[in-house]
Amino acid sequence: MKLLIFGDVFGKLGREGVKRMLPVWREKFSPDVVIANVENIAHGKGIGMKQIQELRDAGVDVFTGGNHSFEGKDFEKVLNDETLPILRPANMGEGTAGRGTLIYETKSGEKPLVINLIGQVFMKQQYDNPFRAIDKILEEYGDTTPYKILDWHAEATSEKTVMGWYLDGKVSAVFGTHSHAPTADAKILPKGTAYISDVGMTGPYNSVIGAEIEPAIQRFKTGVKSPIQPAEAGPIEVNAVFVEIDPDGHAVDIRHLREILPEDNI
Repeated sequence: MKLLIFGDVFGKLGREGVKRMLPVWREKFSPDVVIANVENIAHGKGIGMKQIQELRDAGVDVFTGGNHSFEGKDFEKVLNDETLPILRPANMGEGTAGRGTLIYETKSGEKPLVINLIGQVFMKQQYDNPFRAIDKILEEYGDTTPYKILDWHAEATSEKTVMGWYLDGKVSAVFGTHSHAPTADAKILPKGTAYISDVGMTGPYNSVIGAEIEPAIQRFKTGVKSPIQPAEAGPIEVNAVFVEIDPDGHAVDIRHLREILPEDNI
């Protein structure tokens, strides 16, 4: 099985980046499943049906989320729509809108399990223990499918790395999201799990993790919180990973993909 996975898709430029690069990488890698983290697709924070449909039309198959999944117009309606292949972190607690796991059937009939979890370290809110949550999920699904893929939405590199090692040999791939900055540690762990600490965002290249630069500078310089808006002009950075998994569920390849789309092509 071949996967193409986009990191946090940020706002209008992020959606544009996916639409431009997905056809190119689809032709090159022929992925069976395309996954994208979409907690930032609606003006940099939150989700929306219109934006989800835009990416579905572009060819994204499965959507994952994070702490911003509960922002945006009609987010509950979107997350609770069982016809949409969309997830939010499974360890957000009972009674939360949406679901944290999904078995997606590919055109060839394969059924990968996609899981979404959120970290606890350096997060503004408290979430249930993700390690205990993944244990329950893997116990529940057992050997239903050899293909198990985790979007690990966390801040601290240490927490991300520990989860990767904890799941080595138990899942096919662990890809980090949330920090928006791509890490140079894509690798296959000894027992066959593909891992990267953070895929990196798809969004405005000249920005502070997607936001306008000057207001962000003033926040740090003065300590005063001022409104921050998504950057909506300039080049687009597109970050993704390609992962190939053998029939036993072991990763045989992982590559970090990065393109900078010039402004005159927007």
